[in-house]
Amino acid sequence: MTASDAHRAIDAVWRIESGKLIAGLTRMTGDVGAAEDLAQDALVAALERWPASGVPDNPGAWLMAAAKHRAIDMFRRGKLLDRKHEELGHELLARQQSPEGELAAAIDDHVGDDLLRLIFTTCHPVLSTEARVALTLRLLGGLTTDEIARAFLAPEPTIAQRIVRAKRTLREARVPFEVPHAAELAARLSSVLEVVYLVFNEGYSATAGDDWVRPALCEDALRLGRILAGLAPDDPEVHGLVALMEIQASRLKARVGPGGEPILLLDQDRGRWDQLLIRRGLAALERAEQLAGALGPYALQAAIAACHARARTAEETDWTRISALYDALTQLTQSPVVELNRAVAYSMAFGPAAGLEIADALTSEPALASYHLLPSVRGDFLFKLGRFDEARGEFQRAAALTHNTRERALLRGRAAACARGT
Repeated sequence: MTASDAHRAIDAVWRIESGKLIAGLTRMTGDVGAAEDLAQDALVAALERWPASGVPDNPGAWLMAAAKHRAIDMFRRGKLLDRKHEELGHELLARQQSPEGELAAAIDDHVGDDLLRLIFTTCHPVLSTEARVALTLRLLGGLTTDEIARAFLAPEPTIAQRIVRAKRTLREARVPFEVPHAAELAARLSSVLEVVYLVFNEGYSATAGDDWVRPALCEDALRLGRILAGLAPDDPEVHGLVALMEIQASRLKARVGPGGEPILLLDQDRGRWDQLLIRRGLAALERAEQLAGALGPYALQAAIAACHARARTAEETDWTRISALYDALTQLTQSPVVELNRAVAYSMAFGPAAGLEIADALTSEPALASYHLLPSVRGDFLFKLGRFDEARGEFQRAAALTHNTRERALLRGRAAACARGT
């Protein structure tokens, strides 16, 4: 295995395993910053050893074992005992004869519960909403600071500072590693839902890298969403988010071609959509509708996804209803990204000129200045209107803005099609 092959493998393993690794270490140390440092130490060890020895059969377990050894060493040196001495000091001394036994088991227990505790810890009210989401994406999803910045449409240095300050704040406030009780749960739930949604979106449409989708992130988000639905069974937005993710996840296999190339919604083979996930999503949406007087943002997006799921062919899609749902969603969120999606719906329901009018109004929106989907959408409208030269320029601009290799190739192909007028 070449060094570059090993590094790609390590990156893939890290994205899948880092959340579980950091969650288990946070339970042991009580400090998310220290837990991430230990996990990073294990990553460095992998970068040093795997290019020569090869990727182990169970790379996640290898990283966990490496992190455990470093955690035990840190406890023995007293580097973490300031916070944990009273509750863990004597216990650790008793375990020194076989640290890989009992202590290792303590880290491995209840991995799923640890991930949920980690989300609620990093979504604590002592942090701003922006800091909660950024830190949780960093620790749970294994996203880089750059990827989080693109998800937020914010500068990378801003996100980096936000994450550093958030970890320091949690440490200084001594935030417990736990799922809050009922009274506190509701206050922290909206941030948790936002985090889960952003993690799912990064898996559904990766902002960077060579892969169009990252199913492991979608699976993590779905699992956490289902757990949250059990914790807050009477909250319609929890069920709305679960419905949205179930229906969107049903399309994952149809979104990628044999060579890994993206397949857009209207071109997908709907026979490849997962009908079990669709049924689960529609059931969760029905639950949200029963609980809510008026649908919230997640339930509205789930209702939009349900319109696609119920259409047997692309031509049968009820774009008029989707447009009306986007009208309601725009009123609730005031989001420029939602407004861009509304433009797409309007173009399908009422023609490309109607969509272009909405999209043109967004060209001066600062938050979308580097958002590749704005020129991509405008290019599509211009192409349909026969304005091929303008469309080609928009697709070329979109290709330059995206950081995803697969998406860049798709956009360049669309630009080339404009030159042929096909």
